[in-house]
Amino acid sequence: MQLLIDGAGGVACIYSEAIDLQTLGTLKISRGSHVDPDSLGQWWVDLSPVSGPQMGPFENRSFALAVEVDWLERHWLNPLVSTTRS
Repeated sequence: MQLLIDGAGGVACIYSEAIDLQTLGTLKISRGSHVDPDSLGQWWVDLSPVSGPQMGPFENRSFALAVEVDWLERHWLNPLVSTTRS
Protein backbone atom coordinates (compact mmCIF):
# COMPACT_ATOMS: atom_id res chain seq x y z
CA MET A 1 0.00 0.00 0.00
CA GLN A 2 1.42 3.35 -1.03
CA LEU A 3 0.92 6.40 1.18
CA LEU A 4 1.69 9.81 -0.30
CA ILE A 5 2.39 12.37 2.43
CA ASP A 6 2.36 16.04 1.47
CA GLY A 7 4.31 18.86 3.08
CA ALA A 8 1.39 19.76 5.35
CA GLY A 9 1.17 16.21 6.70
CA GLY A 10 -1.85 15.18 4.63
CA VAL A 11 -1.90 11.59 3.46
CA ALA A 12 -3.36 10.28 0.19
CA CYS A 13 -3.71 6.63 -0.74
CA ILE A 14 -5.78 4.11 -2.63
CA TYR A 15 -8.10 2.74 0.04
CA SER A 16 -7.24 -0.66 1.36
CA GLU A 17 -7.69 -2.44 4.64
CA ALA A 18 -4.00 -3.41 4.68
CA ILE A 19 -3.47 -0.95 7.54
CA ASP A 20 -5.91 0.79 9.88
CA LEU A 21 -6.08 4.21 8.22
CA GLN A 22 -7.92 5.70 11.21
CA THR A 23 -4.65 5.62 13.14
CA LEU A 24 -3.47 8.42 10.81
CA GLY A 25 -6.30 10.78 11.83
CA THR A 26 -9.67 11.83 10.48
CA LEU A 27 -10.48 10.14 7.18
CA LYS A 28 -11.94 11.75 4.07
CA ILE A 29 -12.79 8.93 1.68
CA SER A 30 -13.93 9.68 -1.87
CA ARG A 31 -14.53 7.48 -4.90
CA GLY A 32 -11.74 7.49 -7.45
CA SER A 33 -13.31 5.17 -10.00
CA HIS A 34 -15.99 2.64 -10.83
CA VAL A 35 -15.53 -0.94 -12.08
CA ASP A 36 -18.74 -2.32 -13.57
CA PRO A 37 -19.87 -4.98 -16.04
CA ASP A 38 -21.74 -4.20 -19.23
CA SER A 39 -24.71 -6.13 -20.65
CA LEU A 40 -22.30 -8.65 -22.26
CA GLY A 41 -20.48 -9.42 -19.00
CA GLN A 42 -17.39 -7.45 -19.97
CA TRP A 43 -15.82 -5.26 -17.28
CA TRP A 44 -15.13 -1.52 -17.65
CA VAL A 45 -13.01 0.81 -15.52
CA ASP A 46 -14.37 4.35 -15.31
CA LEU A 47 -11.81 6.75 -13.86
CA SER A 48 -13.84 9.91 -14.54
CA PRO A 49 -14.14 10.78 -10.80
CA VAL A 50 -10.41 11.66 -10.94
CA SER A 51 -10.53 13.06 -14.51
CA GLY A 52 -9.20 9.80 -15.93
CA PRO A 53 -10.19 7.65 -18.90
CA GLN A 54 -12.64 4.82 -19.36
CA MET A 55 -10.75 1.57 -19.92
CA GLY A 56 -11.89 -1.81 -21.17
CA PRO A 57 -13.54 -4.01 -21.92
CA PHE A 58 -11.88 -6.69 -19.80
CA GLU A 59 -12.99 -10.30 -19.64
CA ASN A 60 -12.73 -10.61 -15.89
CA ARG A 61 -13.26 -8.33 -12.92
CA SER A 62 -9.95 -9.12 -11.22
CA PHE A 63 -7.98 -7.91 -14.23
CA ALA A 64 -10.13 -4.74 -14.44
CA LEU A 65 -9.44 -4.07 -10.75
CA ALA A 66 -5.69 -4.51 -11.30
CA VAL A 67 -5.80 -2.06 -14.23
CA GLU A 68 -7.76 0.38 -12.07
CA VAL A 69 -5.23 0.30 -9.23
CA ASP A 70 -2.27 0.57 -11.63
CA TRP A 71 -3.74 3.67 -13.32
CA LEU A 72 -4.60 5.30 -9.99
CA GLU A 73 -1.10 4.68 -8.63
CA ARG A 74 0.59 6.05 -11.74
CA HIS A 75 -1.62 9.02 -12.60
CA TRP A 76 -3.63 10.05 -9.56
CA LEU A 77 -1.77 9.05 -6.41
CA ASN A 78 1.68 9.99 -7.56
CA PRO A 79 1.96 11.42 -11.09
CA LEU A 80 5.73 11.87 -10.66
CA VAL A 81 6.12 8.08 -10.48
CA SER A 82 4.63 7.65 -13.95
CA THR A 83 7.43 9.70 -15.49
CA THR A 84 10.14 7.62 -13.83
CA ARG A 85 8.76 4.08 -14.44
CA SER A 86 9.64 2.22 -17.57
